[in-house]
Amino acid sequence: MTHISRRSVLTGLGVLAASGSASAGLAGPASAAPERLLDRIASVAYIEVNTNSLLNAGRYTLDDGSPAFDIAVIFAANINYDGTNAYLSLNENVQRVLDEADTCIRPLQEKGIKVVLSVLGNHQGAGFANFPTPKAADAFAQQVAQVVCRYGLDGVDLDDEWAEYGANGTSQPNDFSFVALVGSLRKRLPNRLLTFYVIGPSAERLEHEGTRVGDLIDYAWNPYYGAYNEYDVPGLPRSQYGAAAFDLSSASTSPEQVREYAERTVQDGFGAFVTYQLPEEDTSELVSAFTEPLYGSPASFA
Repeated sequence: MTHISRRSVLTGLGVLAASGSASAGLAGPASAAPERLLDRIASVAYIEVNTNSLLNAGRYTLDDGSPAFDIAVIFAANINYDGTNAYLSLNENVQRVLDEADTCIRPLQEKGIKVVLSVLGNHQGAGFANFPTPKAADAFAQQVAQVVCRYGLDGVDLDDEWAEYGANGTSQPNDFSFVALVGSLRKRLPNRLLTFYVIGPSAERLEHEGTRVGDLIDYAWNPYYGAYNEYDVPGLPRSQYGAAAFDLSSASTSPEQVREYAERTVQDGFGAFVTYQLPEEDTSELVSAFTEPLYGSPASFA
């Protein structure tokens, strides 16, 4: 997998994801929702391991010594295509992190940080939304589950970008594929996190024959950095959704905007706050801008 620049938008432009319409009334009162999966709003760090260390997520702590981040996402494995079937591909940097789990993953988990593997399209035509049969979706789910279990990960994140549906003779998205994949993952990984980056054709196909993706996954979140968007994931309550997302390496990301969106996250009853590309250098000003509203504590960097 080559370096992938994540999606972003400029604040105030009202840009919405092509995968769905943003819901109105985001600033309204929080709707009733079940208790959160974690004991607080989940802070999420996507870390592109081609360029940054996964261990960066463990360098930030709150005043009580607890980690500032709850979920670290290894970005990213790929869904590839061999001319007949989709298969899971791990580039050399992702494989290195997994092979060195004792030094790259376990230190985070020992701090209480969940580590999940992101799976992303790779321009080959294979994606989560075009498996030809439920059996094919399950076969891919089996590959993912084997990696999660083999390396002691806490779950998997699904990101339906860059698939280029139709390339290499692959089919276009169908209505059952993504639901079948998520259902298979949930059966194979009953006690692990399943998260969804709400973008791409999969985001338009979240229900099939009475099964709702939101009833099967643990979290979903807005895919556009610098934006605050709520997208409909049938069955998923606000307490398991993240409307705010920021690229911490972007020069356009300001502490003021991060703090504003964190405050809105609390007010609106959302359950996650998403960041991307946590750099090696001290970014505690930006991290504190969301940990203070979310947890009542600044973040220290070590």
